[in-house]
Amino acid sequence: MIRFENVSMRYEEDAEPTLRSVDLAIPEGELVLLVGPSGVGKSTLLGAVSGLVPHFTGGTLTGRVTVDGRDTRTHPPRELADLVGTVGQDPSAHFVTDTVEDELAYGMESLGLAPGVMRRRVEETLDLLGLAELRDRPIATLSGGQRQRVAIGSVLTPHPKVLVLDEPTSALDPSAAEDVLAVLQRLVHDLGTTVLLAEHRLERVVQYADQVLLLPDAVMGPPADIMSVSPVHPPVVSLGRLAGWDPLPLTVRDARRRATPLKARLEGRSPHAVPSGSDSAPPGRSPHAVPSGSDSALPAFEARGPGGGAPGFGKGRGGGFSLLRRRRTRPTTPTTAPLLLTEGLGVRRGRVEALRRVDLQVAPGETVALMGRNGAGKSTFLSTLVGMIEPTTGTVLVAGRPPHSTAPRELIRQVGLVPQEPRDLLYADTVAAECAAADADAGVTPGTCRALVEELLPGVADDTHPRDLSEGQRLALALAVVLTGRPPLLLLDEPTRGLDYAAKARLVAHLRTLAADGHAIVLATHDVELAAELAHRVVIIADGEVVADGPTAEVVVSSPAFSPQVAKILAPQPWLTVEQVEAAL
Repeated sequence: MIRFENVSMRYEEDAEPTLRSVDLAIPEGELVLLVGPSGVGKSTLLGAVSGLVPHFTGGTLTGRVTVDGRDTRTHPPRELADLVGTVGQDPSAHFVTDTVEDELAYGMESLGLAPGVMRRRVEETLDLLGLAELRDRPIATLSGGQRQRVAIGSVLTPHPKVLVLDEPTSALDPSAAEDVLAVLQRLVHDLGTTVLLAEHRLERVVQYADQVLLLPDAVMGPPADIMSVSPVHPPVVSLGRLAGWDPLPLTVRDARRRATPLKARLEGRSPHAVPSGSDSAPPGRSPHAVPSGSDSALPAFEARGPGGGAPGFGKGRGGGFSLLRRRRTRPTTPTTAPLLLTEGLGVRRGRVEALRRVDLQVAPGETVALMGRNGAGKSTFLSTLVGMIEPTTGTVLVAGRPPHSTAPRELIRQVGLVPQEPRDLLYADTVAAECAAADADAGVTPGTCRALVEELLPGVADDTHPRDLSEGQRLALALAVVLTGRPPLLLLDEPTRGLDYAAKARLVAHLRTLAADGHAIVLATHDVELAAELAHRVVIIADGEVVADGPTAEVVVSSPAFSPQVAKILAPQPWLTVEQVEAAL
C-alpha cells in the first residue's frame, strides 16, 4: 500500500537531511507504529505519505514515495485526499468549520458524497468517538482532548484507505485514548485500512501495532523485536529488561504472568511515599508519611467485583470516577503557608459550569498533578490561577494575591503557565531571540534560557524558527522560557505532550530540583506515568469538581484509568515506577 524507495528529505535551512535513504514497504491493512526520539523525522515521514512533504513544507525530497500506486511527487495533497486521511500534531490547524458536526461532514462534502451517506457516517463517528453530546458545540469552546477526537473523527468519515496520525492520543485521557485506538484497530481488522501513526506514549499503543518502524535507522519489524533494541520504550518493556524477561512483554497482562518471581524478590520491601528519585518530601510531611504496604495505603484495585473490574468503572457521566467518589481520600493540608489557595472556586463559561466548589491548597515545594477526563475543567482551573479567567464564585489567591485583579507585571513574578499550545508563548523569529527575550524579561544572566533548552532537549540550533520545531521541541522551548524566571508557582498544562521518554526524564529531573528549592508545581496531565514519577499529590477533577485529593500512591492505584503500568503489573505490592523497583533490587 505504501512504498518508500531510497527516500531522503532535506529542508532548505538544514545542513543534514532529516530522512536518509529510507527504503521500506508497508502492506495493506496493517497498523504500523513509528518510534524514535524527538526530532528524528517521524512527522516528516508521515508528511511524505500525505504529500504535505515537500509540496507544503518545501525542501528537497529525493527517491520515490507511492501510496496505492500514486506517486506523491506528482500528486499534490489535494489529489491524495480521497486516499489518505491525515491528523497532525496540532489538530486545531486542521479545522475549517465552526461546529463539531460540520467539521465531521466537511471532508465528505469536499469529495461530493451523497447527503444520506454523509448523515449516516457522521452519526457513526459521533458514537464511535463519544462525541454525540458535543455535536452542536463550537470547536473553539472544546478542550484540547475533545478537539483531538474531533480531528480524528473528521478524517474517519471519508473512509480513506490510509490513515496518517501524528501523536493521535497525546491530549487524550486514558479512557478516551483506549476508545480511539480500539476504533483504529477495528478499521484495520474489519475494513483493511492501513494506519501509520507516530506516538511517544508507547505504553498506550505498542500492543496494538502489527509492526514498529524505528527511526532514524528506518528498521521495521515485529513490536517485540524492535522494542528489544529501541532506545525509547514503555515502562512494561523497561521492567522486562530489568527483570531479564525474554521475550519482552508488551502488555500488562503478559508481564503479570511472568511477574511472580520478581514480586517474590520485592516481598517485604517498600518504596518511599515521595516520588522515586526525590530526596525530600514537601514541607510539613515526612518522606515515610504513607509507608507502602501499611493499612493507610490503598492496595491496587481494592474492592474488585466478581468480574475483576473496579466497581463503577465505566462510561457515561462520572464513568471511571464513581469508585473515587465513594472512596474519596482526605485532602492534604500543608503545614506551611500555601502559595496557592482556592476556596469554593466556581467558574461559569456561557452555559457551562466549568468549575464547582473547588477547594485546594498547594504549599512551597509541593508537586500536585491534576488529572481527569477531557473537558473536566483542568485547563480552566490553571487559566483561573493566572488571571486569564475571572472566578464566578469563591476565592483564588496566588502568593496572597487574587490573580484576576493583580497587575500582569507583578503576577508574572509569582506564577508562570506553560499552556497546552506552546506556540502561544513564542513570538520571536529564532530560538536564540526567544531565549534572549526570556532572559531580559526575567532579569537573569544572558544564556540562562538557552542553557535550559539545551538541558531539556539538546541539539536545537539557535537560528531555527520556532514554527519549524517539532511539537516536542516547541514544548521544550516554551518550558525553558517560563522556567527561566523561576516563578514560585509553576503551572504546566500537558507538559509531556510531544516529548520522548529521554526528554521527559530530563524534565522530571529539573522539576524535582525546582521542588526541592521550594517552588510549588501544579501540572494538568493525562500522563499517568509522569504523575507516578513526579507528583507528591494527585487531584482528580470530574465535571468541574474535585472527586479525589491525596498522596499519589493512594489515588492512582484506586482506579485502573489512572494506574501506571508498574502498579498494575506488581499489584497488590505498592510499586509505581521502574525506578523504584530498580532501586529496591
